[in-house]
Amino acid sequence: MSKIAVVAFGGNALLRGNETGTIEQQEKNTYDTCIKLIGLLKNGYNIVITHGNGPQVGNILLRNEAGYKEYKIPKMPLDICVADSQGGIGYMIERMLRNVLNEAGMERNVVTLVTQVLVDRDDPAFKDPTKPVGAFFLKEEADLLAKTNNFVFKEDARKRGWRRVVASPKPIDIFNKDIVKNLVGEGNIVIAAGGGGIPVFRHPNNYLEAIEAVIDKDLASSLLAREINADNFFIITDVPKAYINFNKPDQKALDRITVKEAKEYYEKGEFGSGSMGPKILAAIDFAEHCGNEAIITNEEQIDQENCGTRIIKENEEVS
Repeated sequence: MSKIAVVAFGGNALLRGNETGTIEQQEKNTYDTCIKLIGLLKNGYNIVITHGNGPQVGNILLRNEAGYKEYKIPKMPLDICVADSQGGIGYMIERMLRNVLNEAGMERNVVTLVTQVLVDRDDPAFKDPTKPVGAFFLKEEADLLAKTNNFVFKEDARKRGWRRVVASPKPIDIFNKDIVKNLVGEGNIVIAAGGGGIPVFRHPNNYLEAIEAVIDKDLASSLLAREINADNFFIITDVPKAYINFNKPDQKALDRITVKEAKEYYEKGEFGSGSMGPKILAAIDFAEHCGNEAIITNEEQIDQENCGTRIIKENEEVS
């Protein structure tokens, strides 16, 4: 019986280094990443793919602003922008993956689901927006936009300007998770929860309403992996493993560690809050609640045995 893997594409899978983000660049990067998935398929996995959308949704927001200034085209809210990015990126992954499958002589259906994710309107994150979205502005521009649109802006840590920030609430539930489970269980490749999903909340009468927020892609992917009882959760990033003392003379790659050890390293500040930190938390979340193994690695090694940093529950023996 086939195993199920959820594979979370990092930003590097779609856009790399100082690339400008042309469709040619993104398609090539996506194609190269999809090639590596063939190894997982040959190793007996059925797969669900999730992905980020940071640069892409940022560009959509820029088009929002430009279209309004130049032609008075009505601006779309953040949830519609996230949905737009899910559809566009999902289509790109789906087409590149179909090409890769064809070249490998493999037949699989590939389907993209525009995915809503439930959040709590009273999540503490809404009181302290931290997730930057969109373009950089001068202080005067940011103040005007904040007053006009009721936005919150914060100065960039690298002093590149002021950016709008939104809340990043915890994902509670993945819509259509049962459909994802059924589809992947039948051997179909499913692309879902793109960009962390479109955040929505329920009113007491069950009416669904969108909310201005961005959900962490890795946490949403971890929740989806748990909900469909995946055998493994792969988080793809730009390094082969997680490290302690990263970029220091005594840096050390982590091979196979327990949830307890991962938590201890995290609490000591070993993983950056804007880089490896969220990936470690997502891996801990999956391994702790699902009991199966989470793997953090890069695309070059994803199909290799014992690749990456593997996080397991405490009651398993670590080699």
